Amino acid sequence: MRSSVKLIQTPGYPVVYGDWLNAPGAPTILFYGHYDVQPVDPIGLWQSPPFEATIRDGEIYARGAADDKGQVFMHFKAIEAHLSQHGQLPLNIKVILEGEEEVGSVNLDNFVKANRELLKCDVVVISDSAMFDRGVPSICYSLRGLVYFQIDVRGTNSDLHSGLFGGAVANPNFVLAQMLAAMKDRSGRVKIPGFYDDVRELSQDERDAWKKLPFNEKKYRADLGAPKLFGETGYTTLERVWARPTFEVNGLLGGFTGEGAKTVIPAVAMAKVSMRLVPNQDPNRIAELFEAYLKRVAPKTVELTVTRMHGGKPWITD
Repeated sequence: MRSSVKLIQTPGYPVVYGDWLNAPGAPTILFYGHYDVQPVDPIGLWQSPPFEATIRDGEIYARGAADDKGQVFMHFKAIEAHLSQHGQLPLNIKVILEGEEEVGSVNLDNFVKANRELLKCDVVVISDSAMFDRGVPSICYSLRGLVYFQIDVRGTNSDLHSGLFGGAVANPNFVLAQMLAAMKDRSGRVKIPGFYDDVRELSQDERDAWKKLPFNEKKYRADLGAPKLFGETGYTTLERVWARPTFEVNGLLGGFTGEGAKTVIPAVAMAKVSMRLVPNQDPNRIAELFEAYLKRVAPKTVELTVTRMHGGKPWITD
């Protein structure tokens, strides 16, 4: 029998490769997944230990269970079930698991180019997306892309006493809040000039098909614990989360946040922000538009540093 497992080194984290190639003449499927996951923070919100898989109400809770180890595990168990039941598979299978998906997959492109023959296949199945609902077979035909930034705003050399210096200098917390508020209007539309220029609009066929899905907006809201849903005016919830670009503030840091009171004007404030992109937006162009607009809305009372973290292209197939 032809099968193999390899740990293949890259300049970053290694790629895990495995195959079962004992169905001559049959198609070959390549399964992709990633073994790296998001950090566990904030650790205090976990109801069970993040590094110990815990089954609760029929769900598995653990670090990375839904992104992406659960999907990878599902494919492994399906392969195992076929082999234990029939002793063979109806087609050939290859699997790659990378370790850098959560930080932009910076070495994956070169790995794929360098291993064309090893990865040669008829179909690729991405083990990194959700089913629409239980009992609703789903094929994901499009994914949003991403650009991610860190914004640092500095006002002074050090934190200042607000009683002595309040009113003399700009407060980086206020300045950063005003800059971020300038990124979207009250209807949820991103205000960065040129942001929507290349957006692929949904076809009427797509919108009609999505309306037929068994989507319960009240249950969706209740499950999220949101008082009310919010998003870009003129689009349904599914259209906003599947086919519209976004601007989000992922984290904020500035000033005194400990117990008690400390009357300071912080020297620095920081935000991490991201934009989800849709076909045919280009991450590099969107990054440039964002940087230009951010510099335009930043006042001269602070020093601004903008750092590109990582990103990825949106994708769609017909």
